[in-house]
Amino acid sequence: MMGGARGFTLVETIMVMVITGIIAGSVAVFIARPVQGYMDSVRRAELSDAADTAVRRLGRDLRLALPNSLRLTSSGNLAYLEFIMSSAGGRFRTDDDGSSGGHLPPGAVFDVLGPMPAVNSGASGDYIVANNFGNGPYDDAYSGDNRRQVVSVAGNAVTLADNPFRHVGTGISRFQVVPHATQAVSFVCPTLTPGDFLRYWRYGFYATQAEAVPHLPAGSQALLAANATCSITYSPNVQQRLGLLSIALTLRDSASGESVSLFYQIHVDNTP
Repeated sequence: MMGGARGFTLVETIMVMVITGIIAGSVAVFIARPVQGYMDSVRRAELSDAADTAVRRLGRDLRLALPNSLRLTSSGNLAYLEFIMSSAGGRFRTDDDGSSGGHLPPGAVFDVLGPMPAVNSGASGDYIVANNFGNGPYDDAYSGDNRRQVVSVAGNAVTLADNPFRHVGTGISRFQVVPHATQAVSFVCPTLTPGDFLRYWRYGFYATQAEAVPHLPAGSQALLAANATCSITYSPNVQQRLGLLSIALTLRDSASGESVSLFYQIHVDNTP
C-alpha cells in the first residue's frame, strides 16, 4: 500500500524564503555598486555627447560666417553671439581688369569670374556681399551698405536689385553669397543660471545687435542643449585677419547634480 503524497510544511516554506532573501541581499550588495557605476558613466557620456554636439554645431556655422560679421553682447543672464552666414563665394569682374562685360562697380549686373556658385534668385533670392570690413561706411552688411538681393542669374551674369558697391575698392574682387533662408544667425546661451542653449536664424539684418535681440524668432529656433551655461569671448584679430572665439560650455544633470564642462576654440576667417 502506497503512502500519501507529502508537501512542504509551513516551517520549510519560511526557511526557504528566509534563505532566498539572504542570498538575494548578498548578491545585491555585490552588484549594486557596479550597476550604479555603469549608470553614472552612461549619464556622463550623454552629457559629454550633448556638449560636444552643441559646440561642434556652433563651430560648423562659424566657419561659414561672413568675414567681420561676428558680434558678441550680453544682457542679464544671456550671452548673444551673432553673425551672418554665407554659403559660397567667388570673384567678380572689376573696372581695372582690362576686360569688357559686367563690372560690379558701377552696374547692377556683374560677371562672376571662374566657377559660378549656387545662387538663388527672385523674391526669395540670396544676397551678394562684397568688401565686408564691418568698421565704417559702405562696408557693413548689417546696415546693407554692401549687401543686395539677387534678382536673376543667367550663366555667369548676376543681376542685383540695384548697385550699392560704388565704393568697393578695385583691389578687392571677391564676394560672398548669403542665403535668404538663413540670413543672420544668433546663438544664445545663459551665463549664470542654467537654461537653454538656443540657435536662431532667418530674422533679417539689423544695424546694431541691440536692435536684433528683440526680433529673435520663436519660429526659427533650435534647442542645442538644456541646463547649460556658457562663457564666450571673442578676439577679432589675434593673427592678421584671423579671429578667435572661445567658449566654455557646462551642462548639468538635474537628477544627480553632476555637470560636464567643455572648452572649445574656433578660428574665424575675417578676410573679405
